[in-house]
Amino acid sequence: MNVQRRKMIGSTGASGILWLTGMSAAGAQQKRTLRMVVPYEPAGTPDRIARVIGPVMQEKMEMNYVVENMAGASGMIGLRHVAKSSDPHTLVLASNISVALPLFYKAIDFDVINDFTPIAQIASTALVLVVAKDVPANNLQEFISWAKPRKDLFYPSSGNGTHFHLCMELLKQSVGIELEHIAYKGYGQAVTGFLGGQTSVMFMPIQMAEPHRRAGRLKILGAMMRERHASFPDIPTLSEQGVKDFDINMDDPVKFFVLGTPKMPSALVEKYRMALTAALNDAAVKESLTKGGITLKWSTPEEVLAMERAESALWTRVTRKANIKPE
Repeated sequence: MNVQRRKMIGSTGASGILWLTGMSAAGAQQKRTLRMVVPYEPAGTPDRIARVIGPVMQEKMEMNYVVENMAGASGMIGLRHVAKSSDPHTLVLASNISVALPLFYKAIDFDVINDFTPIAQIASTALVLVVAKDVPANNLQEFISWAKPRKDLFYPSSGNGTHFHLCMELLKQSVGIELEHIAYKGYGQAVTGFLGGQTSVMFMPIQMAEPHRRAGRLKILGAMMRERHASFPDIPTLSEQGVKDFDINMDDPVKFFVLGTPKMPSALVEKYRMALTAALNDAAVKESLTKGGITLKWSTPEEVLAMERAESALWTRVTRKANIKPE
C-alpha cells in the first residue's frame, strides 16, 4: 500500500468525500465515479466502514469513489435513492434492520428486499445494553429486578425501526419489563439525551459504548451476542445472564450489507465482490476497523438474501406483539 492511501484510511468527514489515489485531478475527472450511499448520518459505524474501504475500492475498481450520506427516516431516504436508481455504479452500505422499514412506514414505495441486487455482507458489530451511571444495577438480573415494578422508564433510539428500537422491544418481550420508547432524529441525539439523564437504558454499539464506560458515564450490563466479544472479554453476554429466547442471530446482530441497484449485471456484481474482498483483506483496513470492535464478515449474495428474509420474519413477529403499526 502506498503512503498516500494509508493516510486516507480511517478518515471521516462530510458527505461527498472523494479519494484520489495516485492520479492527477485532470486524470480523475476522466474516470467514472463509484458512489457508496450511506443511508445514515456521518460518523456512525456504516459511515466509517464506507470510508475506510474507499481507497481500496477506488484502486481495484479503477474509479473515483464517493461516500454520500443520505440520512433520514431510519435509512429509508438513502435506500429509496438506490432502489430507484438505474446507475449500476451506485451502491448502498445498508444495515440488516432495513428490512423492518415496511413495518413502520405505509408510504414506502420500494421493496426493501427485492429492489436491490445483493452483493455481500462485509461487516458486523455487537450491541450492548447500557444503563445510566446512577441506575442501581450492575448486571442484567439486577436491572430486571429494579425495572419490573417501575412504569416511568424510558429508552432512546435513533429512530423508529432502528436496531436500537427493535432490539429493545425484543428484550422487553423476552424479560417482561416495561419501557417507553423515545425516537430521536439520529444516533448522536439519542446518546446525548441518554447521557444527559433523559433516559435510563439503551442499546449501543459495543465500540461506541466502551469509551463512555471508561469515562464513568454509563454502565454496560451485557452484550447481545452468543459468545463474549474477543476485544471486550470482560463484558458478559445477555444470553449467559439468562436471556434465552432471543431468536436473533446473536453472533452478529448488526450486519452491514453492500447492495446494488436493481438488476445489476452479474459480471459487475462479481467485480464489486472482488474489490470488496481485497478491501477486507487489506492489512490497514483490518487494523482500522477491527481495533474499534467492528468484525469483518463475508457472505454470498444468496446468504444476504436469506438473512434479510429471516430477519423480516423476526421483526414482523416482534412488532405485532408490541402492537406497532406503520404510519
